[in-house]
Amino acid sequence: MNTGTEFQDYLSTAAEMLDAEGMHDASSLLRRAEYRVDETGYDNWDGGTTIWTIYLFVEPAEFSRLSTQREVLEEQINQRLKPVLEQSTRDWYGVKIAPKVEPRPDWRLRGGEVSRPTRQKIIDGLRIEKTNWSGTLGDVEFLGRLYDLAKMPSGDSRFKDAAGDIWQHRINNEDWDDDWVYSDDRFKLLDGSSESFLRFLCEMVNPVVRPDRNESLKLVGHINDQLRREGWLLVEEEKIAGRPKYVARRANSTDRSVSRARSVADALDAGWMQKEIERLEHAVERDPALAIGTAKELVETCWKSILTKRGVPITKGMDLPDLTKLLAKELKLVPEGITDAAKGAETIRLILRNLAALTQYLAELRGLYGSGHGRDGKHRGLEPRHARLAVGAAVAFIDFVTATHNRRAESPVTDPGGLNKTQ
Repeated sequence: MNTGTEFQDYLSTAAEMLDAEGMHDASSLLRRAEYRVDETGYDNWDGGTTIWTIYLFVEPAEFSRLSTQREVLEEQINQRLKPVLEQSTRDWYGVKIAPKVEPRPDWRLRGGEVSRPTRQKIIDGLRIEKTNWSGTLGDVEFLGRLYDLAKMPSGDSRFKDAAGDIWQHRINNEDWDDDWVYSDDRFKLLDGSSESFLRFLCEMVNPVVRPDRNESLKLVGHINDQLRREGWLLVEEEKIAGRPKYVARRANSTDRSVSRARSVADALDAGWMQKEIERLEHAVERDPALAIGTAKELVETCWKSILTKRGVPITKGMDLPDLTKLLAKELKLVPEGITDAAKGAETIRLILRNLAALTQYLAELRGLYGSGHGRDGKHRGLEPRHARLAVGAAVAFIDFVTATHNRRAESPVTDPGGLNKTQ
């Protein structure tokens, strides 16, 4: 049996089968992973059988994030490859997801550094989108906010410093490309310190540089898609004239939840959700009571957005539990649709029941400790750790419900709760 380039035909067939059955995580991994087929054993039974292992290589960070899900994905891919391979061979094949091993020149950098490959991906994205890195400012004015251009050398002998050099070639002659700064050795965006690189990114979305809030949010989203893989995020620190000013900081669990909530709000085109997310982001550490109240309001806004998009009338005076029941019925989240024959059916039922009850718990928690209620002088509120729990739980439910809403919009309902019974 050919285990070279023709093996891609077997993998591509399995990927189509996975897509058809709704196993998109496994299909996506199979399509993007590099692969190698190795002979890893031999069984003498029944005339002899060669044993092969199909290694699917992913980036080390992704390998770690998959954690226990790796076994599930391996089994899903194995089960689809089996009928494909049986047509051509009696050999045994097994799938193994493995971390990609390749040269990493900057691996000795201290923890927290933004690696060169990640910087390159960010810069490539800016180039593809033709992003004007200096925004509404000129190149000299923008860079002058970050560097002392008068003390940096000129590449043109006619000028004594970088400021004159940049002015000559960007304003006077206009003979430098718009993306010249990324490859200029004076600024070392690819190979300099992480601090300098992150400051450059933050300045790109500064309200003075980029006053359009929506444009900044979109750009921050693209940048964070790459930075979070190395444990960094651009997060809002304060507002200038009502517009967010960003700083770079190490990501924590709340940052990841907030980032996911922003993606959901973008997908639903829910502007009011974005405002609640901004309020929640700042309140978790500084005002846990406000964060708990906002988590409940965020769920309520999400429910109303989805019901409105699906044309479901909302009766005046409906509270959060009422909205949850209405949404569960509309999206068919009710776990009774899962058959007893499905693997782990009872566990799935319990998860869905608890998710549905989450909104009631949030409403009760808000009433006990959240914002919006007067307190006596001896009242002691909850701590940030409790707020992080409420926020994480709320975003998990929002993510699940929104994904189910999107799935229902794409295809007919065949698997109540958004869970294919073959998975």
